[in-house]
This record gives sequence, C-alpha cells and structure tokens, in this order.
Amino acid sequence: MYDETLAQRVRDLLEPRGGVTEKRMFGGLAFLVDGSMAVCVSGRADALMVRVPADATAERLAQPGTRPMVMSGRETRGWVYVEKPVVADDDELRRWVDEGVRTAEALARG
Repeated sequence: MYDETLAQRVRDLLEPRGGVTEKRMFGGLAFLVDGSMAVCVSGRADALMVRVPADATAERLAQPGTRPMVMSGRETRGWVYVEKPVVADDDELRRWVDEGVRTAEALARG
C-alpha cells in the first residue's frame, strides 16, 4: 500500500493546475499531467517515483536520497526514486513534483 499522506501532499501541490489525473499503477498512485505520468507515490518502493529528462537521469541520481528505478532487472532512464525522508521536506517535495510535471509536460507536447 502506498503512503496516503504523501499522496495527499502531492495532490495538494497539483490541485491548482489543470489536466491532472490519478491512476493506480506500479503498486501505488500515479499522477498524470495531460496523459503523461509525472510522479507516482510508490507502495512497493516506499518512495516517490519521479519522471526526469532521460538525458539527465545520471545527474539526478547524483543527488542525495535518490536511487535508480529498476524494472525487469534494468535501470530505467528517465525515472528516479526519491526517498521519503527527502520529500518529507515541503520544499523538496515541491521541487521534485515540479520536475516530474515539467518533464511530463515536455513529453505531452512532443
């Protein structure tokens, strides 16, 4: 089960903007912006999964409290997990959610 408190904090940050939908996936709750997933409150990983520019994945993984997203035994470019102690800070949560939104918006625009 995912952290509902964290999900509500993300929801509160995204509420003022349009085009946001929620969908249960990856054992958590994903937030999509204009149909592209931006962030996901992950239950399995017990972290916030954030979409980042694929070419910036290594740079984001160099930041404290991050780790790679692994699917089928392989690291997934364009996604990072941000540990809960990092996003416990409101400013950090906003920064990471904003990053996911910007990346999703860029993908939605093509």
